Amino acid sequence: MTIRRTALLGIVAALSVGGIAAGAVAQEKKTLAFVVNVPADFWTIARRGTEKAQAELKNYNIEFYIPGEMSAAAQKKIIEDLLARKVAGIAISPVNPDNSTEILNQAASKAVLFTHDADAPKSNRVMYIGTDNVDAGRRAGELMKKALPGGGKAMLFVGTMDAANARERSQGIKEALAGSKIEIIDIRTDGGDQAKAKANVEDTLTKYPNIDLLVGLWAYNTPQIYNAVKAAGKAGKVKIVGFDEDQQTLKGISEGVIDGTVVQQPYEFGYQSMIKLAKYIEGDKSVVPANKLDIVPTQVVDKSNVADFAKKIQTLLRK
Repeated sequence: MTIRRTALLGIVAALSVGGIAAGAVAQEKKTLAFVVNVPADFWTIARRGTEKAQAELKNYNIEFYIPGEMSAAAQKKIIEDLLARKVAGIAISPVNPDNSTEILNQAASKAVLFTHDADAPKSNRVMYIGTDNVDAGRRAGELMKKALPGGGKAMLFVGTMDAANARERSQGIKEALAGSKIEIIDIRTDGGDQAKAKANVEDTLTKYPNIDLLVGLWAYNTPQIYNAVKAAGKAGKVKIVGFDEDQQTLKGISEGVIDGTVVQQPYEFGYQSMIKLAKYIEGDKSVVPANKLDIVPTQVVDKSNVADFAKKIQTLLRK
């Protein structure tokens, strides 16, 4: 299901000066679109960032899109619809950047194209705004080593390995684990289906009853790990490390069931993408770094800081 912000059209009414009608002048606002990859609280926080940008960008309409399914095809349809409407700028988290180069380049030829959250460096996008996902993976790897100082077996879970952020996070994890006694058995994918995400965890717990650590690479994966581990009566016995700030993830950290999570700043993804798209469209090319990468820092949340962090996130989600 596509979720859109209502488009607002600014109209300049007929003016009269000294009794002489100046005539009706219609002023059409430019449209900027923020396109995500899958429904999650993570993107609700990003939406708050786009809402702040909308309040500042009076000459633009900002629209927010969530594809009905996690697929390049669903995103392609959204992009085609946006281009047909002649939008001025698009910021997108591509599900499968390698297989989406053609449509991304088509978008870049007709509008200003940014990527966020997951990059598509082979495309003609102007720049990427988001996390250094290799570095984020390294931070998750450090959490894994802290959770299993003596080593053990781990399983990773994610929507798809076609996405750049999934590949880069797993790369960073492997770099951080080099020389340790932690073995990654496999990476299980779910195609964005949260029921399958939980089933993957349940299957892992059954097939590998002595598994030591489960890692969720996307926002919804860690809550599904948490739910499956608790249902199996293995809370505290199987370690959990995750990504992002889903409410259940933060609850699990507070309970001591989840060791920690690497959080991004989706609010900044939303806000910075829209603000910088507008500036670029208006001719300010200085918003684009020389390397075309605008990196937003990550943070590790564990039991020491989860209470304060959770309050901040709850405030954003309530708006």
